[in-house]
Amino acid sequence: MARATTTSDGFNAVAEPRRREILSYLAGAERPVGEIVAALGMEQPSVSKHLRVLRDVGLVRMRCQGRQKLYRTNAEAIRPLHEWAATFERYWQHQLLRVKELAEATARRGSADLNFPGLDSQSSNSQGSNSKGSYSRGSKSRDSKSKEGR
Repeated sequence: MARATTTSDGFNAVAEPRRREILSYLAGAERPVGEIVAALGMEQPSVSKHLRVLRDVGLVRMRCQGRQKLYRTNAEAIRPLHEWAATFERYWQHQLLRVKELAEATARRGSADLNFPGLDSQSSNSQGSNSKGSYSRGSKSRDSKSKEGR
């Protein structure tokens, strides 16, 4: 299946990390190309090309002030990206809440054992550990692994 062009929609345009950097920088205020170049440490031709893609898909707007071109984000065009990402934000908020609850429960118990699902904390605690550290689940210690590799 052929990959969609970067100018087909906002999602494809922001797939490129440098364009996301530019959008983030423009979120604060309207800025000229030279300021974007200086702030992000990118070459001017590269910034111009990325701005062109962002303009083509409508994520950025440009206006001329004399000879200077000023760029700013287009909030309406960014809205679908935000709404899509919000789905995952809710997921991560839920996950972070679970981590917070687990940390608070651990602090109340006064234990460093987090009991993450899939880890057998009983077996790793009952094995003990040497001063050099050991692996859980019956793995060989770091010392024995390094001796085998010699």
